[in-house]
Parts: sequence; C-alpha cells; structure tokens
Amino acid sequence: MAGPSGKPDPNAARKLRLDKWLWQARFFKSRGLAAEVIEAGHVRVNGTRITRPGRDVTEGDTLTFPQGDRIRVVRILALGQRRGPAPEAQALYLDLNASAAPDALE
Repeated sequence: MAGPSGKPDPNAARKLRLDKWLWQARFFKSRGLAAEVIEAGHVRVNGTRITRPGRDVTEGDTLTFPQGDRIRVVRILALGQRRGPAPEAQALYLDLNASAAPDALE
C-alpha cells in the first residue's frame, strides 16, 4: 500500500482479495467459483457475512464457508504470492475444524 509519497508504507497491513485468497489456498478451482459462493452470501469473514468478492482479507482473519458437503472454518496464516502446489497452499491457513475431526487411531 502506498503512502502519501507514493512509496510503499512498511507499516500498512498486507491485504488480498477474498476470492483470490480462496483460489490461491486451493479451496476452489477458479476465482469465478469462489466469487459465486461469496456473492451468494455463503462466506463469513470474522463472523460477518460477505457478498463482495473484492473484500480485502488479512493475516489473522477467520473464514467460514461451505466446501462440498461440509462447512470449513480456517484462519488465514499468510497471504500467498501465487497459486502454488498443495503443500504451499496448505501453509496459508490453519484448519480450525481439524480438532473436531475424529482421531483415526481411536
């Protein structure tokens, strides 16, 4: 983000469009699909329903959205630079549903 001088402000929080982040984190196959789910009002950021795909998200935001037949709850750990391979995408978020999943060893 540029400051009054036009130079990047090092104190400004990095932001990324919600639809782009969901696509980069590999929750949706395309930004268009992510945008459709957002516009339908099925995505919440920090508990607030969002209908704008261009809504900015930052590190630390919590997202709640449907994916297939389940509801995902994730916390953004990082904003990606690109849509990379799955291990890189998984490093962008913390799955808050993981603790609710039954342990495979039990």
